[in-house]
Amino acid sequence: MHITEGKTDCLPEETGYHSGRILALDEHFARMMERGEIEGAAYCISKNGKVIAEKGMGLAHYYDHNDSMRPDTIHGIASITKTFTAAALMKLVEDGYTRLDVKVGDILPQFAREPFDGINLFHLLTHTSGLQPDAGCFPNPYFAPVWRYMEEAAKEWKPGEEFDWLTPSMSCGMRRKPGEEWQYCSYGFVVLGAVIEKISGVMAEKYIHDNILSPLGMKDTFFLPADSERLKRIHVTDEEDKEYIKSAVKGEKQCLSSWKDYIPNTGGGLFATPGDLIRFANMMLGMGQLDGKRILGRKTVEKMTSSVLAHTPDYCWGAQEPDRKYGIGFDRREGPGFLYSKGTYMHEGAGSCSLVIDPAEQLAAAWFVPFRPGEWYADGLWNVSNIIWSGLI
Repeated sequence: MHITEGKTDCLPEETGYHSGRILALDEHFARMMERGEIEGAAYCISKNGKVIAEKGMGLAHYYDHNDSMRPDTIHGIASITKTFTAAALMKLVEDGYTRLDVKVGDILPQFAREPFDGINLFHLLTHTSGLQPDAGCFPNPYFAPVWRYMEEAAKEWKPGEEFDWLTPSMSCGMRRKPGEEWQYCSYGFVVLGAVIEKISGVMAEKYIHDNILSPLGMKDTFFLPADSERLKRIHVTDEEDKEYIKSAVKGEKQCLSSWKDYIPNTGGGLFATPGDLIRFANMMLGMGQLDGKRILGRKTVEKMTSSVLAHTPDYCWGAQEPDRKYGIGFDRREGPGFLYSKGTYMHEGAGSCSLVIDPAEQLAAAWFVPFRPGEWYADGLWNVSNIIWSGLI
């Protein structure tokens, strides 16, 4: 198996970490490759703000067996994007433009009517809005996702006209009352993108870039479009994906040529490397600061990473959890299956990838284990975190 080493700041033992567990992690990924569950993996681990391991191994693409996975291979981070959206919204809160208890309808007029008028920003950030959750959360053969309503409305849209995607997307109604139940809702974070745009006056993607990505020096983290050098390093799963990436050209969205251009990519549109995600993680561990630059305030980080729900049930994907732990944009999943410290926060992304941040141990890890479309393996995510956290001395 081909392994490419990335740049590290020090030896693991210098931070109180056992280097032998890095080898155990590599062996775990190798076993997954042997079973055909993945063909490559990439990861970055930091302890006390220092990178102690960064590697890429195996293949970068299922369709191309000549391209190796590298530490600087760029991946779609899917729902990990939501943590950046949450951070962007919290910056607007810090600057006094809004509050988490403000109703969405006070910002977006489409939500100022029943049954949506009880939803506030806190509900969207914590997946408790009551809006229809992601497809697959609950068995329902008649479920029609919000995207289908947008597509139907777009048939009447003409280029050059503004596209109101919010109104048709709300046609599917609500599943629960606000605050009643935790239901994973990516659509809610797309709505948050519209909130950011309405308050800031710029596209949400630009606001996130200018206020989070650029100050943190996350040069390999971006929304499409992008320059050709970075496009060449993006991991793709098939030829269709490859053609889509090739069609993304450099430049801002000066011309909204498709109805889809009006919809914020704030629910899952970012691309990044594991090393870049670690910079974001270390900013959070630094209570909002990294390399002398302030991104968020200490109290903001405390709020985002605390468990802010109280006895809110979760029945998504067969769960029977009476008291779901969740922060502002960050998962606070706890339980017998995990070795990380109490107070750890994280997010996963479909595809698949994970970002886990442990403030008690000042340990952060980001990794990508690209599954084939439609496949999912817990040992590529949850087992990996246990291997990594087993290295603490």
